[in-house]
Amino acid sequence: MSATHAPDGYRVRGWHVLGGVTAFFAVVIGVDVTFMALALKTYPGEVSVTPYEDGLLYNRRIAQLEAQAALGWRAAAEAQPGVVVVQVQDRTGAPVAGLSVSGRLERPATEAGRRMLTFQRTAPGRYEATTGAIDGAWDLTAEARDGQGRLFTAERRLTWR
Repeated sequence: MSATHAPDGYRVRGWHVLGGVTAFFAVVIGVDVTFMALALKTYPGEVSVTPYEDGLLYNRRIAQLEAQAALGWRAAAEAQPGVVVVQVQDRTGAPVAGLSVSGRLERPATEAGRRMLTFQRTAPGRYEATTGAIDGAWDLTAEARDGQGRLFTAERRLTWR
């Protein structure tokens, strides 16, 4: 292998190349280690400060969904001008009457403007709540409870134009 000559007599030798490559990788590894240390300090991986309690809530939610599935009820929601309509049917398609229905409307991206709703029965299995003048996309969470205390929860995205 021949050495490269510069006009001033400087020669690049093998140890120069070795030193340059070693310095390059030392800088890359040093930067990576620094970023990794900063990442671990700023986010240690803990998602919740109460993981056990969160797990218990999750188990309760799963049990509630299983009980709801055993009921066989289905819900449909519709956005009408100034009104939310919820219709609840049992597994045979018959309307479910005698429910106490409440709910809330929330914007998908923010908690601002949350509205609590109280539904009134307008026909067997049909419940309506006034919303006032709103527009855009809203997330509806409706909870229906029958006389025996059984809970049915439905979540839907509704859009007013």
